[in-house]
Amino acid sequence: MLPFSAACERNKQPILAVLRHWLPLAARVLEIGSGSGQHAVYFCQQLAGLHWQPSDRSAYLPGLGERIAREGGPDPGPANPDWRPLAAGAVLAEPLELDVDCLDHWPQPPFDAVFSANTLHIMPAASVPQLLAGAARSLRAGGVLLLYGPFNDGGVASSSNNVAFDAQLRSLDPAMGIRDAQQIRAEARRLGFEPLADVAMPAHNRTLVFAAADGGSR
Repeated sequence: MLPFSAACERNKQPILAVLRHWLPLAARVLEIGSGSGQHAVYFCQQLAGLHWQPSDRSAYLPGLGERIAREGGPDPGPANPDWRPLAAGAVLAEPLELDVDCLDHWPQPPFDAVFSANTLHIMPAASVPQLLAGAARSLRAGGVLLLYGPFNDGGVASSSNNVAFDAQLRSLDPAMGIRDAQQIRAEARRLGFEPLADVAMPAHNRTLVFAAADGGSR
């Protein structure tokens, strides 16, 4: 059975609207923490000319790779009745192994965008600056970084639901937890990113959008 994320199914359409607004035509996108691969498949089905590069840590590659192989290629016929064609010219690449803490292993430019959904709060807090630094190295000049998920502001939670969610995360692992958007912006600016937008999303989530000043030089 393929891995499945209910959250991906709930948020894929709102995220698609953000991608339509911020991605250039025929964008080349690196996704960090592709997980079940549902986002990768759906966005390539919806956006013509999109080149989507999924990635994740080694433990998640088998299930991710299976979904990409089954749903990102030619029509398998009766073997997969849920298969849908990709949009015209879209390419869903074979997943890459990527640990955000291994900066030397990040793929290099030119990516037009780096995208990650619901990853910052489950990775260790020390890995968040590494994700930003890796994105800065992998983006072309003027490329965009899009980070989707729940965020606090100056230590203040955006909702009671997020307070409970943060407590649940930290009970599982003290290194996890909802990250602070102000701290992320400060670190992003240090790396040369320019904050472009903070888009409100359903269920008290947000998408933070940044532009790389001179991606690939770091």
